[in-house]
Amino acid sequence: MADEQVFFDPHQRETVEAAMARMIPTDDSPGAREAGTIDFLDRYLSGLGYIYAKPDGSGFEKLDGMRADAWRQRIDILREKYVEGIAELDRRSRDQFGADFARLPGDQQDRVLADVERGGTGADLEKAKAVAGFAPVEPALQQTSTEIELEFVPLLAFHTRQGFYADPVYGGNRDRAGWQVIGFPGPASLAEVHSGRYSTLAYFAEGGGDPGAGDDHGE
Repeated sequence: MADEQVFFDPHQRETVEAAMARMIPTDDSPGAREAGTIDFLDRYLSGLGYIYAKPDGSGFEKLDGMRADAWRQRIDILREKYVEGIAELDRRSRDQFGADFARLPGDQQDRVLADVERGGTGADLEKAKAVAGFAPVEPALQQTSTEIELEFVPLLAFHTRQGFYADPVYGGNRDRAGWQVIGFPGPASLAEVHSGRYSTLAYFAEGGGDPGAGDDHGE
């Protein structure tokens, strides 16, 4: 991440990473911190450089014209939600416990997150969970506009899950930690999936057969 463009300043990054770690905590399995979900989100919000990974695994598509304008507007909305949300986490943390959010113990962080969430609607969080799910998901950039409609805490839950389960090419799921938790080995690269050399069918269709059955596709 050191040589990549990022959005969060160090304090914002630490705050978001701490909140993500409460949403997918580390226990006997890796959590959001180990999976680098903050890297996924920081890259996403940094600009238009990491929107769509190229199918051949050679990098990311360059967006231009109206397509770029639409994505720029969307990311600007998300940036504002995060800047305001982080400030609100710290404000409530200082008011209730006398320290910034990232400095609090986990149980106090949970209380602050719950308080901030109550400012939105419970349905928002359920919507985020339903869209993000508990299985490998498409990266945030390939989702519908659902994310820009979410309040801060449900939005953070949504992105935490995406960073945990999405293909590592998007910056999260470090060392395939999210996939390991659900027993999904995953392809070596996106190119394997797009070429048909790797099939995920066995993991989503009952009785789909051997996960390696896709090796002969297109040959």
